[in-house]
Amino acid sequence: MKRMFSAIWQRCRDLARLYHPKTLKQQGPIWAGVLAVATLMVVMLVLSWIWGSEPDQFNVHKTAAQRAAELQLEPVTGMVTVATTMEIVDILLEKPGGYLSNDVMPPGVWMDNMPSWEFGVIIQLRDMARALRNDMSRSQSQSLEDKDLAEAEPLFNFDNDSWLFPPTEREYAKGRKALGRYFVRLAKTDKGGAQFFSRADNLRDWLAVVEKRLGGMSQRLSASIGQIRINTNLAGDAEAREATPSPRVMVVKTPWLEIDDVFYEARGATWALSHLLQAMEYDFRDILQKKNALVSVRQIIRELEGAQQPVWSPVVLNGSGFGVVTNYSLIMASYISRANAAVIDLRNLLSQG
Repeated sequence: MKRMFSAIWQRCRDLARLYHPKTLKQQGPIWAGVLAVATLMVVMLVLSWIWGSEPDQFNVHKTAAQRAAELQLEPVTGMVTVATTMEIVDILLEKPGGYLSNDVMPPGVWMDNMPSWEFGVIIQLRDMARALRNDMSRSQSQSLEDKDLAEAEPLFNFDNDSWLFPPTEREYAKGRKALGRYFVRLAKTDKGGAQFFSRADNLRDWLAVVEKRLGGMSQRLSASIGQIRINTNLAGDAEAREATPSPRVMVVKTPWLEIDDVFYEARGATWALSHLLQAMEYDFRDILQKKNALVSVRQIIRELEGAQQPVWSPVVLNGSGFGVVTNYSLIMASYISRANAAVIDLRNLLSQG
């Protein structure tokens, strides 16, 4: 151990000598320029590694309780779901490096894995904002929509890579503030209060969107090695028609340069979705217990959390199905497919009387 620290100290002293003004003057401007470029590259690599680290998971119950305590609000139904959505936005905007999808300067402009992760999170945010606005805050189809949610939902649908006029972060921050106002109004009992309706049909409608998202992600991940698929677009309905004729047999393969983008988009989506489902488990607990469906929700969460295991390889490996090298996309697709099957079962349980 003593030898190791001695070697590190000696190396630091050698670097200090290299950067000393007298040494740079002796070596000339070319050597100084080479050192400056090398130092800049090292800094960029370190920043890329730090900024590319995926955020950790958080406790949705503690987060909601902390927000309510800071604002001196009494816990009510829906607060955990809204607080979780707000926390996801905060992490998206405030993680190391901030929001990277619209960066135009290095190292952010060179990075594509984290922007893909961010896009997966954004898709889940948009779906949740739409569900809050159209379903969970309204008692029936003809009731008025909540004013703050009506403001927040289109803001989260703003272009995800706008650098200026206006920047994406500003629009998402506005949406976050609108969610914050709705969060506060949930605890009010006067005319200015807001509503969150914990009903089976509201949860079922949101899960229908989740089901389609998971199914689409699974198909895109499975296409990493190329697949021959039978066209089932019109299966099950003899009278069904489609606008544009499509072949009976299709070859689907994700381009090689997009495999890592699809993988990290799925990582971001499953990260956000696992937290939202934990929040739903809390706010819809009575409904889920009545339907004996709590175990189904927990199974979905477990599969989504399994998709968040650390990635040890510096690149997304893309071996064949039974080849020597593993295929990260197929492993991710396996977790997501099982979660999707559990979502389908859960929706069927919720639809039963």
